Amino acid sequence: MELINGKELAKKIRGELKLEVKNLRKNGIIPKLAVIMVGNDKASEVYVRNKSKACNEIGIEFEEFLMDSNIKQEELINLIKTLNNRKDVNGILLQSPIPEHLNIREAFDAIDYKKDVDGFNPINIGKLAIGEDAFISCTPFGVIKMLEEYNIPIEGKRAVIIGRSNIVGKPLIQCLLNKNATVTICHSKTKNIEKITKEADILIAALGKPKFVKKNMVKENAVVIDVGINRNEAGKLVGDVDFDNVSKKASYITPVPGGVGPMTIAMLMNNVVKATKQSNLG
Repeated sequence: MELINGKELAKKIRGELKLEVKNLRKNGIIPKLAVIMVGNDKASEVYVRNKSKACNEIGIEFEEFLMDSNIKQEELINLIKTLNNRKDVNGILLQSPIPEHLNIREAFDAIDYKKDVDGFNPINIGKLAIGEDAFISCTPFGVIKMLEEYNIPIEGKRAVIIGRSNIVGKPLIQCLLNKNATVTICHSKTKNIEKITKEADILIAALGKPKFVKKNMVKENAVVIDVGINRNEAGKLVGDVDFDNVSKKASYITPVPGGVGPMTIAMLMNNVVKATKQSNLG
Protein backbone atom coordinates (compact mmCIF):
# COMPACT_ATOMS: atom_id res chain seq x y z
CA MET A 1 0.00 0.00 0.00
CA GLU A 2 1.26 3.44 -0.93
CA LEU A 3 0.00 6.59 0.73
CA ILE A 4 -1.03 9.44 -1.60
CA ASN A 5 0.41 12.43 0.22
CA GLY A 6 -1.84 15.35 -0.70
CA LYS A 7 -0.05 17.67 1.69
CA GLU A 8 3.34 17.23 -0.02
CA LEU A 9 1.85 17.34 -3.52
CA ALA A 10 -0.07 20.54 -2.70
CA LYS A 11 3.17 22.07 -1.37
CA LYS A 12 4.92 21.26 -4.66
CA ILE A 13 2.07 22.78 -6.71
CA ARG A 14 2.05 25.94 -4.55
CA GLY A 15 5.82 26.25 -5.10
CA GLU A 16 5.36 26.08 -8.89
CA LEU A 17 2.54 28.63 -8.75
CA LYS A 18 4.68 30.97 -6.64
CA LEU A 19 7.25 31.10 -9.46
CA GLU A 20 4.52 31.75 -12.03
CA VAL A 21 3.09 34.60 -9.95
CA LYS A 22 6.58 36.07 -9.49
CA ASN A 23 6.96 36.22 -13.28
CA LEU A 24 3.50 37.74 -13.73
CA ARG A 25 4.29 40.42 -11.14
CA LYS A 26 7.54 41.27 -13.01
CA ASN A 27 5.30 42.17 -15.94
CA GLY A 28 3.00 44.28 -13.75
CA ILE A 29 0.28 41.60 -13.58
CA ILE A 30 -0.97 41.02 -10.02
CA PRO A 31 -3.39 38.10 -9.50
CA LYS A 32 -6.23 38.84 -7.11
CA LEU A 33 -8.88 36.65 -5.47
CA ALA A 34 -12.06 38.12 -3.99
CA VAL A 35 -13.86 35.95 -1.43
CA ILE A 36 -17.43 36.63 -0.31
CA MET A 37 -18.53 35.19 3.01
CA VAL A 38 -22.09 35.63 4.27
CA GLY A 39 -22.73 35.16 7.99
CA ASN A 40 -20.30 33.63 10.49
CA ASP A 41 -20.20 29.89 9.89
CA LYS A 42 -17.23 28.65 11.96
CA ALA A 43 -16.05 26.00 9.47
CA SER A 44 -16.24 28.57 6.65
CA GLU A 45 -14.11 30.99 8.67
CA VAL A 46 -11.38 28.32 8.91
CA TYR A 47 -11.58 27.57 5.16
CA VAL A 48 -11.40 31.26 4.25
CA ARG A 49 -8.42 31.76 6.58
CA ASN A 50 -6.61 28.84 4.88
CA LYS A 51 -7.34 30.32 1.44
CA SER A 52 -5.99 33.68 2.59
CA LYS A 53 -2.79 32.04 3.87
CA ALA A 54 -2.28 30.18 0.58
CA CYS A 55 -2.76 33.41 -1.42
CA ASN A 56 -0.26 35.19 0.80
CA GLU A 57 2.31 32.42 0.36
CA ILE A 58 2.01 32.37 -3.44
CA GLY A 59 1.80 36.15 -3.97
CA ILE A 60 -1.88 36.38 -4.89
CA GLU A 61 -3.70 39.41 -3.50
CA PHE A 62 -6.68 38.53 -1.34
CA GLU A 63 -9.74 40.65 -0.64
CA GLU A 64 -12.46 39.45 1.71
CA PHE A 65 -16.07 40.64 1.77
CA LEU A 66 -17.77 39.74 5.05
CA MET A 67 -21.50 40.19 4.64
CA ASP A 68 -24.13 40.22 7.37
CA SER A 69 -26.28 37.05 7.54
CA ASN A 70 -29.38 39.23 6.99
CA ILE A 71 -28.17 40.48 3.60
CA LYS A 72 -30.83 40.49 0.86
CA GLN A 73 -30.40 38.46 -2.34
CA GLU A 74 -30.29 41.66 -4.41
CA GLU A 75 -27.39 43.02 -2.32
CA LEU A 76 -25.42 39.80 -2.79
CA ILE A 77 -25.99 39.80 -6.56
CA ASN A 78 -25.02 43.49 -6.77
CA LEU A 79 -21.74 42.79 -4.96
CA ILE A 80 -20.99 39.94 -7.38
CA LYS A 81 -21.74 42.20 -10.35
CA THR A 82 -19.42 44.88 -8.94
CA LEU A 83 -16.61 42.33 -8.63
CA ASN A 84 -17.32 41.02 -12.14
CA ASN A 85 -16.66 44.55 -13.43
CA ARG A 86 -13.51 45.18 -11.42
CA LYS A 87 -10.43 44.81 -13.65
CA ASP A 88 -8.13 44.16 -10.67
CA VAL A 89 -10.14 41.09 -9.54
CA ASN A 90 -9.28 37.89 -11.43
CA GLY A 91 -11.12 35.31 -9.36
CA ILE A 92 -14.39 35.42 -7.37
CA LEU A 93 -15.34 32.84 -4.77
CA LEU A 94 -18.60 32.66 -2.82
CA GLN A 95 -17.94 30.62 0.32
CA SER A 96 -20.69 28.11 1.04
CA PRO A 97 -22.88 27.49 2.93
CA ILE A 98 -24.80 30.76 2.89
CA PRO A 99 -27.95 31.55 4.92
CA GLU A 100 -31.04 29.62 3.80
CA HIS A 101 -33.04 32.68 2.76
CA LEU A 102 -30.51 33.29 -0.04
CA ASN A 103 -30.49 31.48 -3.40
CA ILE A 104 -26.95 30.12 -3.81
CA ARG A 105 -27.63 28.81 -7.33
CA GLU A 106 -28.62 32.30 -8.53
CA ALA A 107 -25.49 33.71 -6.88
CA PHE A 108 -23.19 31.17 -8.57
CA ASP A 109 -24.91 31.89 -11.90
CA ALA A 110 -24.18 35.61 -11.44
CA ILE A 111 -20.40 35.12 -11.16
CA ASP A 112 -18.66 35.84 -14.48
CA TYR A 113 -17.62 32.38 -15.74
CA LYS A 114 -14.18 33.80 -16.62
CA LYS A 115 -13.68 34.64 -12.91
CA ASP A 116 -15.47 31.56 -11.58
CA VAL A 117 -12.42 29.93 -9.95
CA ASP A 118 -14.64 27.51 -7.98
CA GLY A 119 -16.08 26.06 -11.21
CA PHE A 120 -19.75 26.37 -10.17
CA ASN A 121 -21.10 28.63 -12.94
CA PRO A 122 -23.29 26.63 -15.41
CA ILE A 123 -21.06 27.70 -18.32
CA ASN A 124 -18.00 26.07 -16.71
CA ILE A 125 -20.06 23.01 -15.73
CA GLY A 126 -21.29 22.74 -19.33
CA LYS A 127 -17.81 23.19 -20.80
CA LEU A 128 -16.48 20.44 -18.53
CA ALA A 129 -19.34 18.15 -19.64
CA ILE A 130 -18.48 18.51 -23.33
CA GLY A 131 -14.74 18.26 -22.76
CA GLU A 132 -13.80 21.90 -23.38
CA ASP A 133 -11.31 23.89 -21.33
CA ALA A 134 -13.05 25.13 -18.17
CA PHE A 135 -12.55 26.05 -14.55
CA ILE A 136 -13.05 22.76 -12.75
CA SER A 137 -14.45 22.55 -9.24
CA CYS A 138 -11.37 22.46 -7.00
CA THR A 139 -11.88 19.16 -5.13
CA PRO A 140 -12.54 17.00 -8.22
CA PHE A 141 -9.65 18.79 -9.96
CA GLY A 142 -7.43 17.93 -6.99
CA VAL A 143 -8.46 14.26 -7.12
CA ILE A 144 -7.56 14.00 -10.82
CA LYS A 145 -4.26 15.80 -10.21
CA MET A 146 -3.38 13.30 -7.46
CA LEU A 147 -4.04 10.32 -9.74
CA GLU A 148 -1.94 11.89 -12.52
CA GLU A 149 0.97 12.86 -10.25
CA TYR A 150 1.17 9.33 -8.84
CA ASN A 151 1.01 7.87 -12.39
CA ILE A 152 -2.15 5.94 -11.56
CA PRO A 153 -3.81 4.88 -14.84
CA ILE A 154 -7.33 6.21 -15.37
CA GLU A 155 -8.01 5.27 -19.00
CA GLY A 156 -10.05 2.08 -19.31
CA LYS A 157 -10.35 1.70 -15.53
CA ARG A 158 -13.59 1.15 -13.64
CA ALA A 159 -14.14 4.18 -11.40
CA VAL A 160 -16.87 4.21 -8.75
CA ILE A 161 -17.86 7.42 -6.96
CA ILE A 162 -19.96 7.31 -3.78
CA GLY A 163 -21.81 10.63 -3.50
CA ARG A 164 -23.54 12.79 -6.10
CA SER A 165 -23.10 16.34 -4.81
CA ASN A 166 -22.85 19.25 -7.24
CA ILE A 167 -19.49 20.18 -5.68
CA VAL A 168 -17.71 16.80 -5.88
CA GLY A 169 -19.61 13.78 -7.21
CA LYS A 170 -21.16 15.21 -10.35
CA PRO A 171 -18.11 17.12 -11.66
CA LEU A 172 -15.93 14.08 -10.88
CA ILE A 173 -18.06 11.99 -13.27
CA GLN A 174 -17.13 14.35 -16.10
CA CYS A 175 -13.45 14.60 -15.08
CA LEU A 176 -13.09 10.81 -15.10
CA LEU A 177 -15.08 10.37 -18.33
CA ASN A 178 -12.83 12.94 -20.00
CA LYS A 179 -9.90 10.72 -18.96
CA ASN A 180 -11.62 7.68 -20.54
CA ALA A 181 -12.57 5.86 -17.34
CA THR A 182 -15.78 3.81 -17.11
CA VAL A 183 -17.71 5.62 -14.39
CA THR A 184 -20.44 4.47 -11.99
CA ILE A 185 -21.96 6.74 -9.35
CA CYS A 186 -23.56 5.44 -6.15
CA HIS A 187 -25.80 7.37 -3.77
CA SER A 188 -28.31 6.97 -0.96
CA LYS A 189 -30.83 5.18 -3.21
CA THR A 190 -28.30 2.73 -4.72
CA LYS A 191 -29.09 -0.93 -4.06
CA ASN A 192 -26.37 -3.53 -3.41
CA ILE A 193 -23.72 -0.82 -3.07
CA GLU A 194 -21.05 -3.30 -1.88
CA LYS A 195 -21.35 -5.31 -5.09
CA ILE A 196 -20.72 -2.16 -7.16
CA THR A 197 -17.87 -0.74 -5.06
CA LYS A 198 -16.07 -4.12 -5.11
CA GLU A 199 -15.76 -3.81 -8.89
CA ALA A 200 -13.94 -0.47 -8.69
CA ASP A 201 -10.31 -0.10 -9.76
CA ILE A 202 -10.60 3.47 -8.46
CA LEU A 203 -13.01 4.04 -5.57
CA ILE A 204 -13.81 7.62 -4.53
CA ALA A 205 -15.78 8.24 -1.34
CA ALA A 206 -17.47 11.65 -1.12
CA LEU A 207 -20.65 11.19 0.89
CA GLY A 208 -19.89 12.73 4.30
CA LYS A 209 -20.38 9.63 6.47
CA PRO A 210 -17.53 8.70 8.84
CA LYS A 211 -15.81 5.39 7.97
CA PHE A 212 -18.65 4.35 5.64
CA VAL A 213 -16.37 2.42 3.28
CA LYS A 214 -15.35 -0.84 4.92
CA LYS A 215 -12.73 -3.39 3.89
CA ASN A 216 -15.38 -5.78 2.48
CA MET A 217 -16.53 -3.06 0.04
CA VAL A 218 -13.11 -2.73 -1.61
CA LYS A 219 -11.47 -4.81 -4.32
CA GLU A 220 -7.96 -6.11 -3.71
CA ASN A 221 -5.36 -3.52 -4.86
CA ALA A 222 -7.97 -0.85 -5.60
CA VAL A 223 -7.02 2.84 -5.52
CA VAL A 224 -9.05 4.50 -2.75
CA ILE A 225 -9.58 8.28 -2.63
CA ASP A 226 -11.24 9.63 0.51
CA VAL A 227 -12.86 13.05 0.03
CA GLY A 228 -14.75 12.97 3.34
CA ILE A 229 -13.95 15.24 6.27
CA ASN A 230 -15.91 14.36 9.40
CA ARG A 231 -15.39 14.75 13.13
CA ASN A 232 -15.89 11.68 15.30
CA GLU A 233 -17.19 11.65 18.88
CA ALA A 234 -13.71 12.51 20.18
CA GLY A 235 -13.49 15.54 17.87
CA LYS A 236 -10.86 13.86 15.67
CA LEU A 237 -10.95 14.33 11.89
CA VAL A 238 -11.84 11.15 10.02
CA GLY A 239 -12.73 10.40 6.43
CA ASP A 240 -15.51 8.45 4.73
CA VAL A 241 -13.21 5.42 4.58
CA ASP A 242 -12.28 3.06 7.41
CA PHE A 243 -8.62 3.83 6.77
CA ASP A 244 -6.97 1.36 9.16
CA ASN A 245 -8.66 -1.67 7.61
CA VAL A 246 -9.12 -0.55 4.00
CA SER A 247 -5.44 0.46 3.72
CA LYS A 248 -4.50 -3.24 4.14
CA LYS A 249 -6.32 -4.00 0.89
CA ALA A 250 -5.69 -0.89 -1.25
CA SER A 251 -2.75 -0.33 -3.59
CA TYR A 252 -2.98 3.46 -3.05
CA ILE A 253 -5.01 5.38 -0.49
CA THR A 254 -5.39 8.99 0.67
CA PRO A 255 -5.27 9.84 4.38
CA VAL A 256 -7.60 12.21 6.26
CA PRO A 257 -6.34 14.78 7.08
CA GLY A 258 -3.46 15.40 4.64
CA GLY A 259 -5.01 13.90 1.51
CA VAL A 260 -7.58 15.60 -0.70
CA GLY A 261 -8.07 18.68 1.57
CA PRO A 262 -4.77 20.46 0.84
CA MET A 263 -5.19 19.70 -2.88
CA THR A 264 -8.53 21.55 -2.98
CA ILE A 265 -6.86 24.81 -1.93
CA ALA A 266 -3.87 24.21 -4.25
CA MET A 267 -6.21 23.80 -7.24
CA LEU A 268 -8.10 26.96 -6.25
CA MET A 269 -4.78 28.82 -6.37
CA ASN A 270 -4.09 27.18 -9.75
CA ASN A 271 -7.46 28.42 -11.06
CA VAL A 272 -6.78 31.99 -9.86
CA VAL A 273 -3.43 32.05 -11.69
CA LYS A 274 -5.08 30.56 -14.80
CA ALA A 275 -7.85 33.21 -14.72
CA THR A 276 -5.24 35.95 -14.33
CA LYS A 277 -3.26 34.71 -17.33
CA GLN A 278 -6.39 34.35 -19.47
CA SER A 279 -7.63 37.89 -18.70
CA ASN A 280 -4.22 39.53 -19.15
CA LEU A 281 -2.37 37.41 -21.69
CA GLY A 282 -5.27 36.00 -23.70
